[in-house]
Amino acid sequence: MTSVLVVEDDPAIRASLIEVLTNHHLLVRSSPNGFGALREITRRPPDAIVLDLGLPDLDGADALRMIRGLSQVPVLVATARDDEREIIKLLHAGADDYLVKPFSGGQLVARLIAVLRRCSAPAAFPAAGPAAPAGPVPGADRGAIVVGDLCIEPTARTARLAGGDLPLTRREFDLLEFLARNAGRVVSRQVILAEVWRQPYVDEKTVDVHLSCLRRKMGERASRPRYLHTVRGVGVKLVAPQ
Repeated sequence: MTSVLVVEDDPAIRASLIEVLTNHHLLVRSSPNGFGALREITRRPPDAIVLDLGLPDLDGADALRMIRGLSQVPVLVATARDDEREIIKLLHAGADDYLVKPFSGGQLVARLIAVLRRCSAPAAFPAAGPAAPAGPVPGADRGAIVVGDLCIEPTARTARLAGGDLPLTRREFDLLEFLARNAGRVVSRQVILAEVWRQPYVDEKTVDVHLSCLRRKMGERASRPRYLHTVRGVGVKLVAPQ
């Protein structure tokens, strides 16, 4: 079943959109704010997004930019703003279509179907690096996360690289585990703050400081990355070295 994420802060409008889409046999999830939407996209990528611009925590244009840093999922912007320059700007920024409120449920569904048909509902997190090798690692827990020679055991909260223990702080471990669970995917600093720090308003430089510490302990540098790769203007990804 096709899944749609509705990002809308107005409870009445959100409920109406959910009802319309559900009645057309779509699987609907929702978020009242931008950071909640980013978490949903990270956890369970939808097939399409209906995005309002007037969100309480993020301007919709910023939310769209962050979504595009994470995913190529089709985004239909649905908002009361009707300024032509802004519409053009958002379309150039990655929106797949644009609806100005008020609009009918039939028009919304028709636009969504058209967007999905054009985009063929691509996977939300295309592989950006080599996949983690399959098969167990000797001595690792069954729930261990393995990326190349990196082995993370969440239950024991230990991490090993090429068989050697990594002396990580609590936050460094949480950050490395999150990146490893999303191996091959570019993750924005905003999502890292929301998911690891769970405080989206912390200075983004905090992430950079912890990434620098992780690199040093893993024996690599930003200029010559092996596992931790910075994608300028987008975020960071963890991949197994080639």
